[in-house]
Amino acid sequence: MKNPIQNYWNLRLEALKENLEKNNFEVFIADTREEAKTIALEAIIPPLKAKSVSWGGSVSFVSTGLFHELNESNDMEVLNTFDKSLSPEEMMELRRQSLMVDLYITGTNAITEEGHLVNLDMVGNRVAAITWGPKFVLLFIGRNKVCADLEEAMFRIKNYAAPVNTMRLEKKTPCMKTGICQNCSSPDRICNTWTITEKCFVKNRIKIVLVNEDLGF
Repeated sequence: MKNPIQNYWNLRLEALKENLEKNNFEVFIADTREEAKTIALEAIIPPLKAKSVSWGGSVSFVSTGLFHELNESNDMEVLNTFDKSLSPEEMMELRRQSLMVDLYITGTNAITEEGHLVNLDMVGNRVAAITWGPKFVLLFIGRNKVCADLEEAMFRIKNYAAPVNTMRLEKKTPCMKTGICQNCSSPDRICNTWTITEKCFVKNRIKIVLVNEDLGF
């Protein structure tokens, strides 16, 4: 068999798609990040007729190339929460405003085989938007985020995703030096708010593109 790893993950992602759909998410599968971008632009975004768009911190989303395309869009009002020219106060206010857009785009820290989204946030704007606020949410999820169950998902987040993100963001936390969660009290701690999204309400409000590649952390 050619590409056994790709075939293996095709089977895993198809099974995950079925479980997610039982949980009222709308789900698409892409072989590559480039295909994920195409699906978003051609199959997901146009029917929404969104007039405004924003996003939460997500390496997965940026790696698809969709961020750069939408940020230059003239079709929607763009609330760019990645704008480094903003002051901390302006950034926080923009994050608040982004909770009321038509379309919010981000990723997830982990996803279980049962089809549950598991996230851990520093500020809380990303998990807040996934939970409620924006009319629609679009998530890009790489195969590396798939976990057997909630226990594995939470372990993955605390002992891999969080330390790697502290390194990426150059936060002054113990895990930046050790690579392992120390359950710290650092002012730079990024592990503050857990959310577990078992089902999507309203049905199909959250759109998910599962990608048969490793994306993000």
